[in-house]
Amino acid sequence: MFKRQLFGTEARPVFRSDNGPQFTSHHFSQACETFGIVHERIPPRTPNMNAHIEAFHRILEDECLARYEFMSYAEAYQVVAEFIRFYNERRIHSSICDLAPQEFYVL
Repeated sequence: MFKRQLFGTEARPVFRSDNGPQFTSHHFSQACETFGIVHERIPPRTPNMNAHIEAFHRILEDECLARYEFMSYAEAYQVVAEFIRFYNERRIHSSICDLAPQEFYVL
């Protein structure tokens, strides 16, 4: 959202999630309020309504988390952050003509 500069506009970004405990906590609700984010929850037992993030979680598990045995939170955080950077910049995506996002945005 920061990268897309959505915080400086009047349009409030919408964050869609399932009803997991991390998304129903008071701290998360306060963070959404602080940053002006609309939090939209999908109905229980309807993962198809959040298909993009469900697909990402599968990719994250298969291509990143399953390959490591983390010894600390810091190590896990670093590996996941590197994977997300790779995913958002260099990983080939079939939804954008089998290009990496950096290549796609140059077109």
